[in-house]
Amino acid sequence: MFDQNEYLHRIKYSGEVKATIEHLRFLQHAQLFTIPFENFDICLNRTIQLEPTRLFQKLVQSQRGGYCFELNGLFLMALKSFGFDARALLGRVHTTGTPSGRGHQISLVVIQGKQWIADVGFGGATIHAPIPLIVNQPITQNGQTVRLVEDPNFGFMLQKKNNDEWENLYSFDLEYVCPADIKYGNYYTSTNSGSFFVTSRVAALPVNEGIITLFNRTLTKQLEGKETKYQLAENQTYIESLKTYFGIELDVLYSELKPFVE
Repeated sequence: MFDQNEYLHRIKYSGEVKATIEHLRFLQHAQLFTIPFENFDICLNRTIQLEPTRLFQKLVQSQRGGYCFELNGLFLMALKSFGFDARALLGRVHTTGTPSGRGHQISLVVIQGKQWIADVGFGGATIHAPIPLIVNQPITQNGQTVRLVEDPNFGFMLQKKNNDEWENLYSFDLEYVCPADIKYGNYYTSTNSGSFFVTSRVAALPVNEGIITLFNRTLTKQLEGKETKYQLAENQTYIESLKTYFGIELDVLYSELKPFVE
């Protein structure tokens, strides 16, 4: 059973929820701005559990964050609980120029016959609102311009505009995704020695003025069009900074975190 009231309290959303595009936007924005993107269980050699009760306990009751399989897993549970016609899709990340395996989970939502893509788990580049499944239609959200294009090899490609250039973020298709597909992707992404999430420490949380992100020791504040970078010390103040900037509370010593790869 999905406790709707507990979830809404966690994402600081009040009022009724109906299976409409307006409420889909409200829910996506609310979760994105309250539950941080982070991989610190992986950094602590903990297994990423996607069973519904464990996922709810971690992200809602323990007020932790997670990465795409956790964040979008919880969001999909919420959407289905509130009556949305929604299902998981898996995508390939293209930010390095080399496509990954199907290691990114998003949601396909159908409302009154129209298809929408919803995502609350792509770190600092996460879309801030659902986007219609329409190609070659640039959409600007909170200063971020994105579009979908068709790709002959990968189906649909989500791109972000950077100055005058379009950068590939991730691709996806509409094939049916079963629980085993998600289990495979989650296991590889959270355990393989070549995975970005295994070798790095990351966190991201949008705020009203912009976004705060962390990559290993570098904390970046992008607020009101200005960017400021800080280097976190490699001691217990690092753990304290996670709580200060992202609301991530870890009852551990800094020395318990795995070293990151520069």
